Amino acid sequence: MRNVEASTLRDLASDIELEITKLIRLETQIERVKQAIAAEPTQADLFYESLALKFHNFYTGCEHIFCLVASELNSGVPNGADWHKRLLERMNTKRDGRREVITTQASRGLQEFLGFRHVVRNLYGFELDTERVDRLLEKYAAVWSQVKHDLQAFVQWLRDLANALENDAH
Repeated sequence: MRNVEASTLRDLASDIELEITKLIRLETQIERVKQAIAAEPTQADLFYESLALKFHNFYTGCEHIFCLVASELNSGVPNGADWHKRLLERMNTKRDGRREVITTQASRGLQEFLGFRHVVRNLYGFELDTERVDRLLEKYAAVWSQVKHDLQAFVQWLRDLANALENDAH
């Protein structure tokens, strides 16, 4: 981890918390769509498009956090065609003096959402594989729970590190 100031660590922690808040709001919306599918099965195709976009947003929100961490604490976001995959892999390892951001378990869970995001970007909604969307829906709660827990622990680590840096400076 390059030399960072306590204020940078606190700002990063706040930025991550803001994204977590947005992801929690998204969690509520995903639950509403899930309920709508159960209540109106004849309209399920429309709801699946909405759910697919929400899963796209879920991964994008997580990736936004990872980009912030890579930019602020490490050497930046990876380059190349596979940068999304490499960024995710870097988040579950200690790197340049930084602890892991998420666990291997969370990273594995997010891999399928990363792959699905690419699908959403390149298909019409009516071309979606609803069975794949259902599988993601089944996995979503557990994956999000683990990711949220890991991110909150990382935020606490950032705050503790900022406090330690300030104490060392005095």
